Amino acid sequence: MHKNILVLNGHPDPQSFCAALADAYVEGAKEAGADVRVLRIGELAFEPSLKFGYRQRTELEDDLLLAQESIRRADHLVFVYPTWWGAMPAVMKGFVDRVFLPGFAFKYRTGSALWDKLLTGKTARLLVTTDTPSWYNRLVYRKAGLRVMKQNILQFCGVTPVRTTEFGPVKPSSPERRAKWLEQARRLGERLS
Repeated sequence: MHKNILVLNGHPDPQSFCAALADAYVEGAKEAGADVRVLRIGELAFEPSLKFGYRQRTELEDDLLLAQESIRRADHLVFVYPTWWGAMPAVMKGFVDRVFLPGFAFKYRTGSALWDKLLTGKTARLLVTTDTPSWYNRLVYRKAGLRVMKQNILQFCGVTPVRTTEFGPVKPSSPERRAKWLEQARRLGERLS
């Protein structure tokens, strides 16, 4: 059972459907007795650009130091975000670039192509909204954006398993359909998955 859960809302709009999904998940997780923290990435004060890449260190802002501590503390990470242009929003990508750094999330080995996964022992759930039909995303795009978040970022850093739940298409959905999706998110939180 995951006791410490960190929910990261990657949608920059605090009134988005993603915010409602995050709230529903949090409600379910709290009902199950979990200790839940929430980070709204769009409300954090930080420079999203990794200006110098890894050539020169960019000091972390207080909000990013808090984010790293929250990630360290968490057993289970829940990322809630929309798919825009096939991937996560820019502010969330900037957050990942600035937070999931060498020495925190992974560490390259000297003289080797291999690396140490520093977030091993954590699990994750992606709650992702989209306006692309699921079948089209799977067959045409091959879930490229989900694969980047799941494999290239989280599993690269040792987070496994990473489970995904897609909600969509959102734009044409009815209020009844959205209510069902919110209930689904709440149930996922209740199951702490």
